[in-house]
Amino acid sequence: MMHQILLIEDDLRLAGMLSDYLGAEGFVVSHAPSGGAGLKLHARDGFDAIVLDVMLPDIDGLEVCRQVRVAAPTPILMLTARGEAMDRIIGLELGADDYLPKPFEPRELLARLRAILRRERDMRKGDLLIFGRLEIDRGARVARIEGVARTLTGYQFDLLVALAERPGRVMAREALMDLVKGEALEAFDRSIDVHISRIRASIEDDPKRPRRIITVRGTGYVFARTQD
Repeated sequence: MMHQILLIEDDLRLAGMLSDYLGAEGFVVSHAPSGGAGLKLHARDGFDAIVLDVMLPDIDGLEVCRQVRVAAPTPILMLTARGEAMDRIIGLELGADDYLPKPFEPRELLARLRAILRRERDMRKGDLLIFGRLEIDRGARVARIEGVARTLTGYQFDLLVALAERPGRVMAREALMDLVKGEALEAFDRSIDVHISRIRASIEDDPKRPRRIITVRGTGYVFARTQD
């Protein structure tokens, strides 16, 4: 299967080099030199993955990422000359699957692109949602880390599934409560935060510094497809 890749990059020299390199590796690459052009191409054609530069001449790449995520779960690999941790966190919160700072080796981009495509394929297998070491078995209603079942209540498992089925999308508390039926909660009842805290305690390596379920202040939560 030849994967269709959308490259949104305003550096024409770099775009040409990457298009040739990925093309030689069996990818079909469509290039957009601006964020607006990239959004139009994505809306018209759809793609298996997007390679997206943060610094674009018209629309900031982070905004492009946000708009793509509203429309589709297309995997996104972001490129940036800015390597600060906050930029990476914002990118993940907005729905990026991975982050690659410039300058980079084309082989590393290829490896990361193949990895996010592989995760996307694995995630869609039957009842299983797979994110690195984390496996969510919707059929058996169990979450596992490296094959070991984690303790979650039924409501907490449903919350985890609601987030994991929409990776990269910021989910408001009200939207989560609409998706997860069976427990009476008021829209601003902070008990949902307690449930999220207990899910983190079960599946995160460091619940105080979560990498899977990230809080978006004033809004809700986002499930990040991080690499383990």
